[in-house]
Amino acid sequence: MEVEGGATLDDKAKRMRDLLSSFYSPDPSSASSQQPNTSSRFATLDTINTASFDADQYMNLLVQKSNMEGLLQKHVEMAAEIKNLDTDLQMLVYENYNKFISATDTIKRMKSNIVGMETNMERLLEKIMSVQSRSDGVNTSLFKKREHIEKLHRTRNLLRKVQFIYDLPARLEKCIKSEAYADAVRYYTGAMPIFKAYGDSSFQDCMRQSEEAVAIIINNLEGKVFSDAESIQARAEAVMLLKQLDFPVESVKVKLFEKLEQFLVDLNLDSKELTNSSVDVNGSPDTGRVPDAAPATAHEASVREFAEAVRAYKVIFLDSEPQLSKLAQDFVRKHFEATHQQIEKQHSADLTTILRVIWSDVLLLDEVLPEASLPDFALQSARVAVKDYISSAFSHFLLHISDAVMKVQGRQKEGIEEEYPLQAALEASQKAVLHGSMNIFLEFRRLLDENSELLLKLRDLTIDWVQEGFQDFFRKLDDYFCLLSGKSTVASQEVNLLERMPGDKIAAGLVLVLAQLSLFIEQSAIPRITEEIASSFSGGGVRGSEYGPAFVPAEICRIFRSAGEMFLHLYINMRTQKISVLLKKRFAAPNWIKHKEPREVHMFVDLLLQEFEEIRTEVKQILPQGILRKHRRTDSNGSTASSRSNPLRDDRLNRSNTQKARSQLLETHLAKLFKQKMEIFTKVEQTQESVVTTIVKLSLKSLQEFVRLQTFNRSGFQQIQLDIYFLKSTLKRIAEDEAAVDFLLDEVIVSTAERCLDPVPLEPPILDRLVQTKLAKTSEQSMPS
Repeated sequence: MEVEGGATLDDKAKRMRDLLSSFYSPDPSSASSQQPNTSSRFATLDTINTASFDADQYMNLLVQKSNMEGLLQKHVEMAAEIKNLDTDLQMLVYENYNKFISATDTIKRMKSNIVGMETNMERLLEKIMSVQSRSDGVNTSLFKKREHIEKLHRTRNLLRKVQFIYDLPARLEKCIKSEAYADAVRYYTGAMPIFKAYGDSSFQDCMRQSEEAVAIIINNLEGKVFSDAESIQARAEAVMLLKQLDFPVESVKVKLFEKLEQFLVDLNLDSKELTNSSVDVNGSPDTGRVPDAAPATAHEASVREFAEAVRAYKVIFLDSEPQLSKLAQDFVRKHFEATHQQIEKQHSADLTTILRVIWSDVLLLDEVLPEASLPDFALQSARVAVKDYISSAFSHFLLHISDAVMKVQGRQKEGIEEEYPLQAALEASQKAVLHGSMNIFLEFRRLLDENSELLLKLRDLTIDWVQEGFQDFFRKLDDYFCLLSGKSTVASQEVNLLERMPGDKIAAGLVLVLAQLSLFIEQSAIPRITEEIASSFSGGGVRGSEYGPAFVPAEICRIFRSAGEMFLHLYINMRTQKISVLLKKRFAAPNWIKHKEPREVHMFVDLLLQEFEEIRTEVKQILPQGILRKHRRTDSNGSTASSRSNPLRDDRLNRSNTQKARSQLLETHLAKLFKQKMEIFTKVEQTQESVVTTIVKLSLKSLQEFVRLQTFNRSGFQQIQLDIYFLKSTLKRIAEDEAAVDFLLDEVIVSTAERCLDPVPLEPPILDRLVQTKLAKTSEQSMPS
């Protein structure tokens, strides 16, 4: 705090220390001698607290630096400080005086207490010496008697031990009769030191009889250990007694563990037995009766017996937890191995019941052996089992669809005739896809509806696996379709579908079935499956956001939309290639330079029309009808005019001069350059008319290309003219785009004329007569007999 006159606490404390130091200093001159006089030129107002303070110099300096008011203020401050210092000094003197008085009184009391203590100590020393001398006298007089007594006592103890050794065989016999094996072991171990020292001489007979009795005791104790009728405590006590008798307990431990292993081998872990078992996780049957009143199944009784055996082994051998844990885990592992075998043999295994029984067994063993962490071990194994179960379900689903698709191919091999085989195959395949998906949902929904703790822990994973399974299933189904059609060489890893592939080439009609089935999957199956997943299998999310959703219907729809288009084009190509082979044989066989005059329409036309009719039959079974939009010749503009003004049918019919015919043919080609081009090939649609028309157009285009590779005489040209004229009258009821078909037929005739040495056509009456004759003959053949 601040003192009067403005002096701070630090200044006051400094001055107080200096004053007290000077007050208690024994030699005041020494302090002054340590500090030399300060030179006048370095003097300041702060030297008032030093030992070399000069009053005159201080006053001179104070007068020089302060005015009158400052001097008066300094006077007041110094007067206050002097007063305070006097008060402090007075208080210090009073305090030290009280301490000095207390110390004097203490010294006086100590002096009065010490007086007389030396005399008491001398008296005590005299008494101690007297007691010691008397004690020495007593010890001297009793020494001989004490030594004799101790000798007699040792003799008496030795006689007792000798008597105990002689009585030991009889005692052991009594203990064996009363089954007091603990007392017998205690007696025998107590006599062992004597037997080791004198067993070969004095007590040879006793030692032999005792060892015979101990051998019987060991045999009885070993029997107790292996007896299931004995309590766990009795068996553990028997092992402890065997250890005290130095019996090799490790052999007993090994034999008992082998017994546990054999018990596990004999335990029935057949999955059929597990399926028939009705034990729930609490040990009670599914009938809802009280667990205590319900009769335990044979499997449950066996597992309880095994658990009790494990409990006994754990109590008997305290360090056996690792060994028992491995045995318990092997028990659970065998459970799941049996489950996997059942899933592989028969997918319809009741997995929920099997897992319920396994979980009940795990809980029973976990009560006696928590160190094995069986619930966690069973959970990991159950994850694999459920995942394999779901994978197996999708594998069987894929095989079911494969059987439905391949039914047509198999029946054709066996020679079985059906009226609508492709339609039956498509309907069976669609039913297999849709009904199979719903059946799979029913199976998997049982896993989610099960209230078992094991399946509840796997609920989210099960949802993810089901969604992933559908995504992967449809990818594999697409791979199988491509493999079946010859568009892919990658076989599915899930099932060995190569064994189910047809030995010969796949039929074209089956490719058309695949095209329509792919369209059905995109438009009907995937939306239905998406609804089921959203209603019953939503959630999951264990995969993590970085992997995205497990089931992506848009991707599957895109895959099968593309597959449907690919299979449709593949069907068209397969049919077109077959017709191209027919056309190649037609134009490669005869010598067109030496061709004879045409008498009738060639038989290859019948084969060609037969192929077209077969295509129409297949398409009608599979594809729907499209919007009827026939392109009549009156509707077309460019090529029709060219066709109608074709000199091969008009002007050249009445001409026989070769040069004029060729001149008119050149004029026709020049006119075609200025005519509007007709669009021949348009996008193929999933309709009967579109597919048939596309195949007809491609076939006629192939016919035109084969014509350009040959050289014709007049008769060969006329034969082609007759065949094409007949096709014009018959293809009208087959192809939808009549204008484009007529245009392509005209192009064939024009191309033939270009490759003809003498392009003189048949006269119209002859042409019409030959065509009518062929039509009448065809009608007769088609009429029922």
